[in-house]
Amino acid sequence: MDATPTPVSEDALTTRILPRPRDEALEARALAEGLTPLQARVLAGRLSGHAGELAPLVSPSLRHLAHPERLKDARPAAERIAQAVVEGDHIGILTDYDVDGITSHVVIRRTLNELFGVPEDRLHSLIGHRIHDGYGISLPLVERTLKLSPRPSLVITADCGSSDEPRIARLKAAGIDVVVSDHHALPVEGPPASAFATVNPTRDDCDYPDPTIAGCMVAWLTMSLARSVLIEWGVLAAATPKLSPWLSYVALGTVADCVSLGGSAANRAVVTQGLALINRMEAACWRTMAERLGADSVPFDAETLAFQMGPRINARSRLDDPYAALHFMLAADDATAARHLETLDQDNQSRKAIEADMAEQARALARPQLADDAPALVVYLEDGHPGVQGIVASRLVQAFGRPTLVLTPAAQAGMLTGSGRSIEALHLRDALQRTFELAPEALPRFGGHRGAAGVGVPVESLEAFRAAFLQAVSEQLGDTELFPKVFTDGELAPAQLSLATLDELEALGPYGREFDPPLFEGEFLVESLRPVGAEGNHLMMELSAGPVSTRAIWFRALTPGEVPAFGVGDRLHCAYKLNRNRWRGRESLQLMVEHAAAVR
Repeated sequence: MDATPTPVSEDALTTRILPRPRDEALEARALAEGLTPLQARVLAGRLSGHAGELAPLVSPSLRHLAHPERLKDARPAAERIAQAVVEGDHIGILTDYDVDGITSHVVIRRTLNELFGVPEDRLHSLIGHRIHDGYGISLPLVERTLKLSPRPSLVITADCGSSDEPRIARLKAAGIDVVVSDHHALPVEGPPASAFATVNPTRDDCDYPDPTIAGCMVAWLTMSLARSVLIEWGVLAAATPKLSPWLSYVALGTVADCVSLGGSAANRAVVTQGLALINRMEAACWRTMAERLGADSVPFDAETLAFQMGPRINARSRLDDPYAALHFMLAADDATAARHLETLDQDNQSRKAIEADMAEQARALARPQLADDAPALVVYLEDGHPGVQGIVASRLVQAFGRPTLVLTPAAQAGMLTGSGRSIEALHLRDALQRTFELAPEALPRFGGHRGAAGVGVPVESLEAFRAAFLQAVSEQLGDTELFPKVFTDGELAPAQLSLATLDELEALGPYGREFDPPLFEGEFLVESLRPVGAEGNHLMMELSAGPVSTRAIWFRALTPGEVPAFGVGDRLHCAYKLNRNRWRGRESLQLMVEHAAAVR
């Protein structure tokens, strides 16, 4: 019997442009509340089933934030932090190494130092090295903490800790209280028993109305409550400034961590307020980034945070140690910030080169799995860099329309580490929980969200893990048809290809995860095209629809050296965004093409 897998059909790999499903009842509500037909259409494609008020989402405001007291354990956590401040204790700040962790770190450190008066020499920054230490409260971080002299009496975590009971128990046994602030899903056994307090909106016993807030927001709320406690105790004056200025960091962490900007009034409010603060350009980190990106990049929007600032901060922690990112965010002057930003920028360029090589290898390894019609892809890159796994997984999801896990060797001998990205139809963290139930020895460590997750897998258990994971995915997806897809908000009339339409759409911002930027489709005549970019892999085009001709850019349209499959005079079916192109103080409309195919 021939065991050669059948070639994967081109149809299964062809990206399809599909209309985004719309909630007609919500569309009618939006129109009744005074939104334009286009705005109502966009909302109806993103807030399906949302029964609450639209106003908090359409007009984000901090008044919609729930009080921190509604977070389970927030009061004892705040009181323990206040006690450490009053007693002059040394305090460890232990956070993850990504943007959410770094921004959480800044919020906690600046609050303790600048608002609560804790001297710098009593604050200890504990951020793990992704490759050498691993994620969360790792054993190397515990050892580093225990070697501090004097040793902290309190460790505050942010964006990690919920799944780290063994390491927390070790710190507790050494006389160190651990206050966990986190937003990741908790293990089935619940909050870590050895933690002094666990502030996490995803707890089953937590009354906080929004479990989708980022780790930096949990940290901000916890520290805000600690300020209130210190005022209640008479330690701080009632006029002590609030933490509102730190919402600039919360906005960055919220956008970069890809938490929901859809039905979350809290996330939409903090990003809106945070962007307003950022665009005052009062901190050196924002000013130097604006200078690096050019005057036409200002004002920053959520996409600036997601695609310019976030990757630079993440790149440092992906490839090396993350303290340069922390120093950049905390820089007191432009020269210091610029020096650290240069380091981040160089790492980001290195990350792009590594990512390109790994993505090419990963696509080749995915092909046999696609031929077997696997419902998910599990790719092991023996020489891969662990810091770029998640980005490569995202590329494969985009190319093949399947949930993907990319694994590489871990620093710990005999272990693999991996990052996964999912599709809309699959809750990735739930799938990993089911995988653990099927093969616990093959998945000793995992965590994450609906759309992204991380795993630790013993080398000898890779195939057992793969089998269990594919079973878990199959159970959840059922008969869902899998193929790469692009969902759009329908067509625009030629007269709507204008900056006025873009203004109308931007009024609904901020956009991000679960509230994707508006994407439209339509047929255009190619008036001109030319490859651009250092490797010639982007396409600059002039596209016309009726009497309207518009400049368009399609990033990563080609592999280096590839010739476009269409030419001048051809008609293209495009999925595109409207974009504001700024050049020397002048603005014009530009189309950002996400996908295109010649109309035959």
